[in-house]
Amino acid sequence: MRITVLTSSRADFGIQLPLLHALRADQFFQLHVIAFGSHGDRRFGHTLDEVVASGFAPTLVLPPVLVSDDAAGITLAMAKTMEQFSAVWRDHGTDLIVALGDRYEMFAAVAAALPFGIPVAHLHGGETTLGAMDNALRHSITHMSALHFTGAEAYRQRVHHLTGSDDNVYNTGALSIDNLCSMQLLPVDAIKDRFGCDLSHPTVLITYHPETAGSTDEEADWSNFSSALSTIAERYRLLVTLPNADTHGLRLRERWKVLLSGIPSATSVDSLGALGYLSCMRYCAFVLGNSSSGYVEASFCPKHVIDLGERQTGRIVTPNIQRCRMDTDAILAAVKVIEAGPPANVQGTYGDGQAAQRMVGLLKQFPLPSLRKG
Repeated sequence: MRITVLTSSRADFGIQLPLLHALRADQFFQLHVIAFGSHGDRRFGHTLDEVVASGFAPTLVLPPVLVSDDAAGITLAMAKTMEQFSAVWRDHGTDLIVALGDRYEMFAAVAAALPFGIPVAHLHGGETTLGAMDNALRHSITHMSALHFTGAEAYRQRVHHLTGSDDNVYNTGALSIDNLCSMQLLPVDAIKDRFGCDLSHPTVLITYHPETAGSTDEEADWSNFSSALSTIAERYRLLVTLPNADTHGLRLRERWKVLLSGIPSATSVDSLGALGYLSCMRYCAFVLGNSSSGYVEASFCPKHVIDLGERQTGRIVTPNIQRCRMDTDAILAAVKVIEAGPPANVQGTYGDGQAAQRMVGLLKQFPLPSLRKG
C-alpha cells in the first residue's frame, strides 16, 4: 500500500512519530511523508529541521504560503495550500492519505484530495474545541475521511454521530501516549544544554495560542494573563513554547517577546520537538495555557494543568485539569490549588500506548478503491 502521511506543523509531526515508525517497519506499506504549512517557515522555527532530524526525510516539501496572519491572510493561505495540493494529488499517486487533526492547512490538503477520490484516514476526529475555528475544520475533515482513528471512546461516539455510521470508526487511543510509553525522555541536564532552561528549579511549561472563534477581548485577555505571569515568575521559572501559525499568532509572538524581555527567569523556544516537550512536561511544576497537550499528554503523567479561556472548551476534562477564565486573580487562585497537593490520578483515558500498532492493523484491513488520477 502506498501511504502518504501529511504533516503541516510541529503540532502534528511529533504526535505521529510512533505511527511513522510502525509504518516504515512493515513491508506492507510504501511510506511517503509530505511536509508543508509552517514547517519551512523560519518565523515559526523552521521545524522542517526536526522532521529531517527524526529520520523521516520528507518525500516532498511544499514551500510556506502564509504571508500575513490576519483573517484575510489565513484565507489566502488556505487557498494557496489547496492550489499546491491540486498539483500534488495530480502528479504523485498514493493509495491512502493519513491526516491528523484540525488545522486550516490540513483541511486544505484533504479538501484538495476529495475530487481525486483518494481515501483519507483521519486521526483525532470527534474532538470538540469551541474556542477555535479548528473545531469546524476538524469536523469537516471527518466528513471527508473514509477511516477514523480517535483518541478516546467519547470521541469515537461523536464521529459515529457526525457520520451517521460506525463503519471504519475506531477508538485506537492517542499516539501521544505511545510516545510517552516508548520515548527515552531527556534528563534535566540535557534539557538545560539543549534549550537553556534549568528544570531543576520549579518551572511552569506554557503554551498559549490565540482564540480563533467566538468573541473574546484579546487585549483584556493578554493583560490579565501577563499580569498573572509576572506574579507567577516571582516563584517559578517560565518555559514558553511560542505560538504556531494561527490567526494573529505572529502578533502574539511579539507580545511574548516584550513580556519575556522583562522576566530574566523566563525562556522561550519556537519548538521543543516531541522529545523535548514531553521531557519538559515530565519535570515541570505544572502546565499552563490552552494547548491540547494539557489534556492528552498531561493526563498520562499525570501533571497539574491550568487551562485558560475557551479555546479547548468541549474536550474531556480529567481530574488533573483546572479550567480557568482569563482573569488574573482566577489564574493565581488556580496556582494555589496546585500548590496544595499532587494531581489526581488519571487512568487510561487516551489508551494504553498501543495506538500505532492498532492503526497499522486496521490500515492493512482497509479495502482500497482503485486509485483515481486527473
